[in-house]
Parts: sequence; C-alpha cells; structure tokens
Amino acid sequence: MTNLLIKNIGLMLSGDVKQSVIDADSLLIEGGQIAEIGPSTKVPDNVTVIDASGSALCPGLIDSHCHVVLGDYTPRQLMQNFLDSILHGGVTTAISAGEVHLPGRPKDAAGAKALAILAAKSWATVRPGGMKVLGGSVILEKGLIEADFDEMAAEGVRVVGEIGLGSVKDPDEAAQMCRWAKNRNMTVMMHSGGTSIPGSSVIGAEEIMTVQPSVVSHINGGPTAMSFREAEQVIAQTDAAIEIVQCGNVKRAVEVTELIKKRGEEERLILGNDAPSGTGVVTLGILRNISWLASLGGLDPALAICAATGNTAHLYGLNRGRIAEGCEADLIFLDAPMGSTGEDLLSSLVEGDTPGISMIIIDGVVVATKSRNTPPPIRKARVV
Repeated sequence: MTNLLIKNIGLMLSGDVKQSVIDADSLLIEGGQIAEIGPSTKVPDNVTVIDASGSALCPGLIDSHCHVVLGDYTPRQLMQNFLDSILHGGVTTAISAGEVHLPGRPKDAAGAKALAILAAKSWATVRPGGMKVLGGSVILEKGLIEADFDEMAAEGVRVVGEIGLGSVKDPDEAAQMCRWAKNRNMTVMMHSGGTSIPGSSVIGAEEIMTVQPSVVSHINGGPTAMSFREAEQVIAQTDAAIEIVQCGNVKRAVEVTELIKKRGEEERLILGNDAPSGTGVVTLGILRNISWLASLGGLDPALAICAATGNTAHLYGLNRGRIAEGCEADLIFLDAPMGSTGEDLLSSLVEGDTPGISMIIIDGVVVATKSRNTPPPIRKARVV
C-alpha cells in the first residue's frame, strides 16, 4: 500500500468537539491509517505527496441515516449507483437505518433476523466507489426473543433500525428489545415525528422517553417533525444522540441546533440524509446539513463538521471520523466554492454555501481527484 504525505494544509479540522481545529499543516498516512500529524521529520521512501494548496482537510463525512437495501441500488427511487454519487458529496461512510425498502421485506421475526444478518454480511464486503457501509440494521418485528439478539450480534449485526418501522409499536415491548440490543453493544435508532411510509408510526416524546434509544432519529422530521416542546423534552430527559436530517423540517433543525448550542451539548448532534426516501436522493445532503447548522443555527462551523464526522463515529464505535493518529485515513479536501462571499471554508459555511470538494481519500487511497457533484472549490488539492 502506498504511503501518503499531505502538505500545505490550510486548515485541519479534527472531527473532535473537544478540539475541533488542529494546529498543523501536514499529515502522514501509512498502511491506510493516520501515522503522524504536523511537520513530518521522517518521510518513508515509498511515499506519494499530496499538495493541499491551502485547502481545508477534514475527516470523511458520515451519513448517520441511509436506507440502503442490497448493493448500490435503491428500489424506493429506482436509482443505481446512488451511494457512489453520495460519495462525491464527501460521504465516506453510510449507516443503515434499516433495509426497509427491500421489495417483499419479511415482516416476521425469522425473516427480520435473516435479513439483518444477510445485509450485515453483504455490506461488510461491498464498497460502492470505496464507501464503507455499516449495514444490516434489524427492524423490530413481533416475535423476536432475546436469543435472537445473541445470534444477530454473533453474526455481525450492530444496529437496530428505526423503532417504529416494524410491527413492534408498543413502547414497553420496544423498550425491552432496546435493552436486549444495548446489552449486546448494539446502537438503537428510534423514529420520531410523523409517519414516513405506510405501516410506520407517529412517535412523540413520551414513547421515546419510555424506550430510551441510543439515537432519536430525525428529530427535525422524517419528513414531519414533532413539536419543539416535545423535542425539548426529549433532549432534556434522555441521553440519546440527536439526529438532524436533510429530508426533514428546516425550522425544527434550526431550533434544535440553537437549543443544543445553548445547553453546550454539541457532542450529541449527528447528521444524516434519511434518504433514499420520498424526498429523493440528496447527494450533497450532509454538506447542506453542515451549512444549515452553521448559517441558520449559529453553530461554530468547525463543530458542525464534528456532527457529521467524529460524533457519529464515536456513537457507533468506528475508528474513523477523526483526524488523530491511529484512525483510519478517510479524509476529504474541501474549500469555499468559487463565487462564494466567504473567503474560506468556515466563512462560506457561515454564509450558507455548499463547499467544494477537490479530493477524497479512503483508507489512505485516493478514490476521487475531484467531486462530480459539488461546485468547484477555490483551492484544490493535487497529487504531486
């Protein structure tokens, strides 16, 4: 594997809310991981040099809410290669919120378990365009027992998809399955707000507080949001991660961001698309979420990037989403788009613009030397 030395970095964003900006201008990648940050004194013989040309470097973005099925195809939108397209929006990891759009999806306990195991094993090896997918999120159906969670965990299932999409609707029944999952180190998502597809449920604060999931999915609506009063209750009375999605309510996204900022709990925010959905496939959705938080929600743009990277990685136990020694080298180079009233990445985000991406790296491998979907950036990284 070729080692990479990145130099002339104009801004290094860590993805870590504790120190969102790193005072360094170079980075060394060895064996697919970040090996050294700062002025490199020892450069391996077999090294490829990348000149960042003063652009910003940040961890690859993580889409916390993606309704994948099997392979890079969405039956919901009859669209091929949608994940490869989202990759060109800077997303290097997508997390399944449940393979709910599978045609003929089984709705019994045995079928739900089998689908989760199949999808988890499939996505462990499939890399659309290089993107990593944490797939196989089990949809809770009546009849699942605790032993099923033992089997699923042993076979690689790490996530419970949105509670409310399956036949388990009763909060007490869902709470018991949530405890079973958490005891096996699974991350548990829970739908919030109005219904999204036939068969899903309207879920408010009372149900969420009973279940106590790991993630309150699309608190700003998927697509219809709960009231802000209920959102306040959920944020105050649970310790769950708070997810804002692109395919949701912009007003509620802003109100929730302002509340989280006021509470000083920026580490709880995570960002997803909630696509493919009836809204479509939003290729630049995570970048747009970041600009929402920074321009409309008043959040420090460097912390908004943490919500799309390190916060989600920490929640799901992923060794990526941060620029730190030993982390997987999933990185993107980005800058203010040409024509922006902002002079650099952070000021362009405050202006509400969508950044331009010039290069994408996954596991230390350059997978794209420009984005085919973002506007062109002012400063562009290049392989020397």
